[in-house]
Amino acid sequence: MRNRALPWIIGAALVVGAGALVALTPDDDALIAPIEKRGGMDEIVSSRALIATAVEARFAQTVETDDGWSAEGNWLLVTVRASAPETEIDASIRLATLAVGDRVFQASERPTMSLVGTPLRVGIDTVGTLAFELPADVGSGTVELRLTPDYYTAELDDLVVITLPLDGIAREDSVEITRSELVTP
Repeated sequence: MRNRALPWIIGAALVVGAGALVALTPDDDALIAPIEKRGGMDEIVSSRALIATAVEARFAQTVETDDGWSAEGNWLLVTVRASAPETEIDASIRLATLAVGDRVFQASERPTMSLVGTPLRVGIDTVGTLAFELPADVGSGTVELRLTPDYYTAELDDLVVITLPLDGIAREDSVEITRSELVTP
C-alpha cells in the first residue's frame, strides 16, 4: 500500500510547489516598473538622474506669465528645487505627473515658464514651478508628484515620487509663474 501512495504524495507536492512558484513570480509590469525614490514635502529625494525637493504648493484660480499668457481653472502650482546628481547630459525633468488616486495628470506645458524641460546643473539648484490644471473636485487629500527625465515613463529606472498633502494649501485668486532660475545651494 505504501508504494501506491508515494506517487500521489509526490504529485500533490509538485502541484502545490508549481502553484506557489506561479503565485510568487512577478508579472511583466513589475519586471519593468520604475524604482520609486520616495519623499515628502521639503525632503530631498535623490535618484540616478535627478535630485528634487518640493518646496511649496498652492492653488490658484488664474495662472499667468509675464509674456501675456493666462488661464483660469483649478490650478495646483508646485515649486520644485532640482539639480543633476552626476552629469548634465540630458538632465532635465521631461515628465512631471500628479497622481490623484487612480487618476494621473501631466504638468501643463502651456505656461512657457514651466520647469518642465529646463536644463539642470550639477551642484547648482534650479528652482521653478510645475503647473497642474486639475478638475474642480480635486482640492483635498494626498497626491503624489512624480518626476522623471524620461519623456513617457520611467521603465527600469528611478522615479522621484514626492507625497504632497493638499489639505491646508494656500488658495489664491491669481498667481504669476516666473521663469525657472539657478540658485546656489
